[in-house]
Amino acid sequence: MSLNDIPLRTLADAPTTLRDLTGGKPALIVNVASKCGLTPQYGALVQLQQQYGPRGFTVIGMPCNQFGGQEPGTAEEIETFCATTYGVDFPLLEKADVNGPGRHALYTELTQTSDQEGQAGDVQWNFEKFLVDGEGQIVGRFRPRTTPDDPAITSAIEKLL
Repeated sequence: MSLNDIPLRTLADAPTTLRDLTGGKPALIVNVASKCGLTPQYGALVQLQQQYGPRGFTVIGMPCNQFGGQEPGTAEEIETFCATTYGVDFPLLEKADVNGPGRHALYTELTQTSDQEGQAGDVQWNFEKFLVDGEGQIVGRFRPRTTPDDPAITSAIEKLL
């Protein structure tokens, strides 16, 4: 099964896939949290969406509560926080695990990819980023402290567009 065809659910609990969300265009998939020291990265994710969205790019957030319980809210609370605090207008998926035995199938695939230092495996913390092309191939993995506007990310996005 292609990464683009893995069954997903939106934050509003509607069935979807990456293909449905992206229309076969590149995306940056990020595990997000509302009460994390890295939460301000939402602002830069919104900027990426605004800058590259018109060219077919999509940011996709997957809330996760596995790291310090930093995403404890309900779907409605998460949606309200993201919209009112950061103006998030990119798709958010249902809250899910990104590590461990309950790891979402999407992250089972994503975590097999190595980062720039050659390390694959578990997501380290909130706001780890995976860049996928329109075919659903993973073309980059960026650890949590790499900000969304880092040249490594923006140049990789530019190459895909």
